Amino acid sequence: MIYNLSESLPVTKEMKEMSRPRMVTLPAATSVFFNLSIGRSDAYDHILYKTDALIITTDDFTGIKRVLPSKARSADLPGCIVFNLDEQPGLFKPFMDYVRQSSALSAVPMFVYKNTLDKAGRDKLAATGGIDGILTAATTYESFNAILQFARKIKQLAAAEEARKREYIRDSLQVSSKVAKRAFDICVSSGLLLALSPLFLLVAAAVRLESKGSIFYVAPRAGKRYQVFSFYKFRTMVADADKRVKDLEHLNQYDKKDENNGPVFFKLNNDPRVTKIGAFLRKTSLDEIPQLINVLKGDMSLVGNRPLPLYEAASLTTDKYAERFIAPAGITGLWQVKKRGKKDMSVDERIGLDIDYAKKNSFFYDMRILANTPGALIQKENV
Repeated sequence: MIYNLSESLPVTKEMKEMSRPRMVTLPAATSVFFNLSIGRSDAYDHILYKTDALIITTDDFTGIKRVLPSKARSADLPGCIVFNLDEQPGLFKPFMDYVRQSSALSAVPMFVYKNTLDKAGRDKLAATGGIDGILTAATTYESFNAILQFARKIKQLAAAEEARKREYIRDSLQVSSKVAKRAFDICVSSGLLLALSPLFLLVAAAVRLESKGSIFYVAPRAGKRYQVFSFYKFRTMVADADKRVKDLEHLNQYDKKDENNGPVFFKLNNDPRVTKIGAFLRKTSLDEIPQLINVLKGDMSLVGNRPLPLYEAASLTTDKYAERFIAPAGITGLWQVKKRGKKDMSVDERIGLDIDYAKKNSFFYDMRILANTPGALIQKENV
């Protein structure tokens, strides 16, 4: 059954209750009695119908606020939201701003529908943040349901983390640790950017002189809680490096996994795409200087788990692996100190170190990792 709020029909408790007799229990779902569609499309109506919840639609902001009050209880919120970007492009930004202002609304799985979308458009949309999945006309119910369950799982992890943080704040020492970490990040990153500015310009000139292409490598990366941001490095590869990944997959240094059932990491020993200047920058870690900009912006911390390319993050969606995303993204971390540049590193070992850091991270633990970082800066191999 579909109710359209744009026809000024009020959402009542009775309307929500009407869907209860035909509800089915979805894994990891609680009190899901209705779903919200902003705009409509026959291409995904059948997907929402299969969730056996009442479907409420709207295409104006008044209707949105009626069904999504900013201070609503979790039991009164929809099981998911689908925003039709083809029908309501002008409403998207104010809607996302409205959602971000409410912790209750940010806990609802959010999907965007666009009939067709290329890779560049998908990356751009993902980089806006706050989106749990992108639907197209080709999306099946099975794939939608898998993404929906994963989104709920991540939000449950985030909610559990927020609950732990509330307890954390009661301890003045732990509050001081969080404040100290951010203050330390700001002071060190700004100081290093200023002190290294001559070197920054020298490296930029060297990169530009050796090969054509941008001075910086800028790509979307998934950091804390799978939040996507623009990640900066000096370019160390030829300009078309990303297009040559498939041709080099057989040289991957990580143990191979079934891409449908396990995590996927890609890194090469003596990568042929790396330029001569790039090899030097990697061995000395000078290519990572621009990440100080990410630290200053708050996208990353000096210490944390490495932010991942989106295709790698997408392969870490199980309970076994998702916990590594609870920790902040960082320039250096436990993995870099213990295993960087070593050939015998497995995928599970790397993720295990990330999860270990996520459980232990604190300002004082960061200081221990930073103290051991200088020895890991000079890599033994070109990786």
